[in-house]
Amino acid sequence: MQVEVTTDEDGFKGSWFAATIIEPSGEDEYLIEYKTLTNDDDTEFLRDDIRACNIRPCPPEIIFVDGFKVMDEVDAYYNEGWWVGVIAKVLINCNYVVYFKEYDEEITFKHADLRTHQDWLNGKWVVPSEV
Repeated sequence: MQVEVTTDEDGFKGSWFAATIIEPSGEDEYLIEYKTLTNDDDTEFLRDDIRACNIRPCPPEIIFVDGFKVMDEVDAYYNEGWWVGVIAKVLINCNYVVYFKEYDEEITFKHADLRTHQDWLNGKWVVPSEV
């Protein structure tokens, strides 16, 4: 099963990584294999035991024809995962400055590296403005 997983480890808060569930590995825990994170010599994908509360289905794609606006909550693809941020500035050529509150940092992204942020609540995907 294709999923996204998160962790509470320092340096990874607010991020989600694509993974595949391999098998149950304990009570409310699953062995997963990351789809983008590899070992130090890049010869195999990392595997980890992840608690069920840190696993969610992959979110559906939402396409914005007009692009994003300042203060839109987005996920930005960075360092092999999706990181939650907010559009701080709209630049030319479909580029955006995204602010990451958890790290008090701004990074510029192309439109193709952003997606609308969605939360998995009570078994349904919800856009934060709908909460």
